[in-house]
Amino acid sequence: MNPFSFKVLKTCKQSGARLGLLKTLHGEIETPCFMPVGTQATVKAMSPRDLKEIGAGIILANTYHLYLRPGHELIKKAGGLHAFMGWDRPILTDSGGFQVFSLGSSRRVFSQGVEFYSHIDGSRHFFTPELVMEIEQALGSDIAMCFDECAPYPSDFAYAHAAMERTHNWAKQCKQAHTKAGQALFGIVQGGVHANLRIESAKTLSEMGFVGYGIGGLSVGEPKDSMYMMLEALMPHLPVEKPRYLMGVGSPDCLIEGVLRGVDMFDCVLQTRIARNGLALTRYGRRMLRNKKFEADFSPIEEGCTCYACKNFTRAYIRHLIKAKEILAAHLITIHNLHFTLSLMEEIRQAILNDRLLSLKEEWAARGGMEWGT
Repeated sequence: MNPFSFKVLKTCKQSGARLGLLKTLHGEIETPCFMPVGTQATVKAMSPRDLKEIGAGIILANTYHLYLRPGHELIKKAGGLHAFMGWDRPILTDSGGFQVFSLGSSRRVFSQGVEFYSHIDGSRHFFTPELVMEIEQALGSDIAMCFDECAPYPSDFAYAHAAMERTHNWAKQCKQAHTKAGQALFGIVQGGVHANLRIESAKTLSEMGFVGYGIGGLSVGEPKDSMYMMLEALMPHLPVEKPRYLMGVGSPDCLIEGVLRGVDMFDCVLQTRIARNGLALTRYGRRMLRNKKFEADFSPIEEGCTCYACKNFTRAYIRHLIKAKEILAAHLITIHNLHFTLSLMEEIRQAILNDRLLSLKEEWAARGGMEWGT
């Protein structure tokens, strides 16, 4: 029996947003959900215990990076990614497509796959859809993503179309090569910022019958309004009974706007990356804790926050850690940023349940929590 299932439990009468339940071999996830990113089998500055304490239900790992180091065969010998990293809840692995295509001149694209050179030691590698499926099946994630070509922004119509066609061909090959019972395989919609291509991609992949659908190639430098337009164009052409995953998106404004447009799943490195630079997320916008104005500020990162960092430490102390280059600073701000984001998702789910998601957006906008720029 396939342990994966998805069910839409409620549709917000005010906005049309979806409340759902995703079931996997390693547990259930309420949607809309945010997945902390554990690129190299670890969410930076966080232990699995930390993640559980803040309520993370599912995390993401990266095929490209784990293939290069330590290698998928070693992880398979360890009993799979769950056992290797000590995480017994669901895991989604991306295909490494974005990472490979971000290598620029270090990679060459062919109809069969992509040749690239390792960013670690310069060694040559060739990713095909079949190899990517072999890697993801060895990792043993609950959800695997098809290998795709992520066209950069800006891309003209011809390039975006060619990349989309390769993505569709590789999706067919991934589906044929994927045989692991209990692991769900998602297709990925591409097409750049060309609405007609996005619609074509959504229709084509829907006909292939994947159990879920990623939306790739957005949040790669295009204006946010363009991303929202692409979501509005393609969503009517994806199956309503299947989960929809907007890849690489995680700022508070985009989470709310994405859910309003029918997205069920998100991931992003934003929360952990900015934490390492001293930047905290709050309901009132960004807060740079390294700034001198916090030198003698003995309030928490955010008043009213119940995370470990806010209950036990002050802005002044965390600023001191940042200035002293102590690693505890990154740990505490990461705890806060991820707790903040997971709490926002819970607030979004409650708003859908109570038919008031548009009202929630207005409340966040009034406080400045939606002001994240382009």
